[in-house]
Amino acid sequence: MNALAATSRNFRQAARLLGLDSKLEKSLLIPFREIKVECTIPKDDGTLASFIGFRVQHDNARGPMKGGIRYHPEVDPDEVNALAQLMTWKTAVAAIPYGGAKGGIGCAPGELSTSELERLTRVFTQKIHDLIGAHTDVPAPDMGTNSQTMAWILDEYSKFHGHSPAVVTGKPIDLGGSLGRDAATGRGVMYATEALLAEHGKSISGSTFVIQGFGNVGSWAARIIHEKGGKVIALGDVTGSIRNKNGLDIPALMKHRNEGGALKDFHDAEVMDSSELLVHECDVLIPCALGGVLNRENAPDVKAKFIIEAANHPTDPEADEILAKKGVTILPDIYANSGGVIVSYFEWVQNIQGFMWDEEKVNMELHKYMNNSFQHIKAMCKSHDCNLRMGAFTLGVNRVARATLLRGWEA
Repeated sequence: MNALAATSRNFRQAARLLGLDSKLEKSLLIPFREIKVECTIPKDDGTLASFIGFRVQHDNARGPMKGGIRYHPEVDPDEVNALAQLMTWKTAVAAIPYGGAKGGIGCAPGELSTSELERLTRVFTQKIHDLIGAHTDVPAPDMGTNSQTMAWILDEYSKFHGHSPAVVTGKPIDLGGSLGRDAATGRGVMYATEALLAEHGKSISGSTFVIQGFGNVGSWAARIIHEKGGKVIALGDVTGSIRNKNGLDIPALMKHRNEGGALKDFHDAEVMDSSELLVHECDVLIPCALGGVLNRENAPDVKAKFIIEAANHPTDPEADEILAKKGVTILPDIYANSGGVIVSYFEWVQNIQGFMWDEEKVNMELHKYMNNSFQHIKAMCKSHDCNLRMGAFTLGVNRVARATLLRGWEA
C-alpha cells in the first residue's frame, strides 16, 4: 500500500471513530490546492534541463500551511499529497497553529552542482512565490534539501516581497534560523521514547536500541539516547549495518562518520547483514530512513518490544496488524517525528517577533510540547479504545475538524 492510500486509510478509520459526517470527512480529505510547475534551468555546460516541481497545500483551517520541500528522483504527486495530508494531522497533534503542505522537485540532487541546485531552487521559488508566505504556506527542508536551500528560497522570495525571514524555517542561524533546529527531530524522538517507556515502567537508561538510518534524525537520536544511558546495539545506513552487543560508542562513531568513514569500516563493531537490522533483538527499534521498511515479509520476525517511527510511514498497514498481534507497541510517525516541525514553529515565532531564544529555552519548550502531545494521545486512546496510531490520528483529525466547523467551512 502506497503512502497516500495508507494515510487516507488511517484518516478514514479516525473519522469513523470520531463519528464525522460524510460531508465533513470528504472536505477534510480534499487538498486546498495542488501546484505543478516546470522548472527549466541552464546547466553548467550550457545545456538546458527541465524538472517538475510540486507543492500540495492540504489544509489551512488551523493556520498557515507547513511542510518540507524534498529533492528526490522519485518525487511524485501521490507521495507529495500523502505527506501534505500527514502534515495537517501532525501539526494538529503537536498543537501548533499550522495546517499541512508538502513540496518537491523530481531531481537527483547528487548529480547537480551547487550552482545548478541554486538556479533550480530560485526558478522554483519564482514559480510559487505568490502562493507561499509567512501567513500562507511556510516551507522547510526535507530529503535532499537543507538550510542552504532555505536561504536561497528566502532570498528569492524577498526580492518580490521584501525581507521575510518567516517565509521558511530550517534556515542558517545567520539568517534567522533557530538554535536547536538541527537536533530537533532526533531530540523529539528521544522525548517521545522517554514518555512511552515511562508508561511501561521503563527508561532509556538500561534499554537496548536498534536504529535504521544515520542521517540527521538517526545520528541525533543515537547521540542523545547514548547520552541518556541507552545502549545502541545495532545501527545501519545506506553504506551498511553494524552491531556491538555491549553498545556502540556513538561519539566515536560520529567522529568516524564525520571524517568520511563508512559505518562498515568502524573499528569497534561487527559488520552485519542489513536485512537483519530491523529484526535484530532489542527493546526499542527506531526506523529513521525511508517509508514502508516494515512490511508483511519482515514484520513476523521483528523482535523489538517498542517501535518508534522516526521516519514517515515506515510501517505498512499489513505490518501494523501483524505487529499488533505480536504485542509490539508502535509510537506513530505523526507524533514521534514531530520534533522538527515543533522547533520549526519556534523558529517562525522568533522570526515574527524578531526576538531569538537560547538553545536551552528551545529544548525546554520542545520537551513540554512532546509530553503534552503524548498525554493527549493517551487520553484519545482511552476515549476511543484504540491503539497509539489511532489515538494520534483521532486527536489530529478532531482538532482540524473542530477548527473547520468553527470557521463555517463544512458546507
